[in-house]
Amino acid sequence: MSLLPIFLKLDGRPGLMVGAGNIALEKIGTLLKTGVRLRVTAPEARVEIQELANQGALEWIPREFQVSDLVGNFVVITATDRPEVNAQVYRESVARGILVNSVDDIPHCDFFFASIVSRGDLQIAISTSGESPALAQRLRREIDEQLPRDLGPWLSELGKLRRGILEAMPRSEERRLLLHELAHRQTCEPSTCPARNIAPAAQKPLPTKGRSEAGHVYLVGAGPGDPDLLTVKATRLIASSDVILHDDLVPSAILRLAPPQAVVVNVGKRCGTKSITQGEINSLMIEHAGERKSVVRLKSGDPMLFGRAAEEIAALAQAGIPFEIVPGISAAFAAAAELGCSLTDRNWASNVILSTGHHAQSHNHAPLPALEDATRVVYMPGRDLALLAEQWLEEGLPPELPCALVSHATQPEQQVIHTTLEKLGEAALDSAPSLLLAGWALQPAAHRDTDQQVNAVSNSSAS
Repeated sequence: MSLLPIFLKLDGRPGLMVGAGNIALEKIGTLLKTGVRLRVTAPEARVEIQELANQGALEWIPREFQVSDLVGNFVVITATDRPEVNAQVYRESVARGILVNSVDDIPHCDFFFASIVSRGDLQIAISTSGESPALAQRLRREIDEQLPRDLGPWLSELGKLRRGILEAMPRSEERRLLLHELAHRQTCEPSTCPARNIAPAAQKPLPTKGRSEAGHVYLVGAGPGDPDLLTVKATRLIASSDVILHDDLVPSAILRLAPPQAVVVNVGKRCGTKSITQGEINSLMIEHAGERKSVVRLKSGDPMLFGRAAEEIAALAQAGIPFEIVPGISAAFAAAAELGCSLTDRNWASNVILSTGHHAQSHNHAPLPALEDATRVVYMPGRDLALLAEQWLEEGLPPELPCALVSHATQPEQQVIHTTLEKLGEAALDSAPSLLLAGWALQPAAHRDTDQQVNAVSNSSAS
């Protein structure tokens, strides 16, 4: 049976979702981007759906489905784990002439959800008529990696130019040829294609093996807010994500880079007002990754500065969920760039102190002395680390203070040496550029690296 591929306008139209579990959540993320007025009926709902209801993005009716719920709807989706309910929703919808989709139930579908690659107003929809959604998703990722990232803005400008030509020129063969000439663009010319130029990393597919086995969580820095200041890797991960859990400060311009089918949830807080706890955020990351999804935990600025990343890293490590940290431009550096001033002007400053006005409500340890209540970062520390260590010890820093030397950070030849202040003079890296980090905040990373080394040795011995 041949299907008619069409794009429906749902903006402002009423739609019904029956069910509020995992499968429903995926479809809700796609539907809400269309502007549909969505109602959800289910006795219980996932916390993300409850939060969307609290934000006014949809209406949740906490009860079982009733036939009267169908009245006035343009489309209906049923995604419960009860086949008899899904079948009833389908029968009653068809009887009323309402388009209906019963998720993962081909005989009870008037339409199917496509896997979509989007660049602004450009949308490429891929459908297998429900035979293999996994294949459609794979093809979506492959096409997404090939298309230039700037096709959306380019199409917008093309549309403006086209409308101007239609107004200025009468219908003619000359006008037709001109419009076709304007629309001509090489999508993947190797030397100039934006998808190729953004970075060699953009040509690499996501680690599909890790995702298919256990899912993956990416702690991604969204930078100060300008999408053009995202790293290439951050842009690629956002554009191919299954789930995005974002801070409140991440602007919509960046969230629009997510694929239409991605579940996008605001898990942030402003001015101390909490809509979701840190424990719930940790649970959401673990739960979605456990469903073999690519989860982007999107944080404003850099994820490792004042973003509670340490708690999320600990939760993911404890749950055995693979994770990766993608740095972003910190607001401090973005502000300095806007001001046009160097934070380390050689005539005026050789140190930068980063601090926050907010502190944790409780600690598992006694407050640290002011001298130790900071993480020290030294660029280009030089080779005489013993002299620097001696100076810090004389200042009163403890000998057991954790230190780490990192050279060629994030590059294939990266080296990391964990040590303590009293043994810092014995450490040496093979090459520059390098940084020295020191402070109690390094303690968890040192323990994790030690545990990984021990596990690696144990596994080697066992084999």
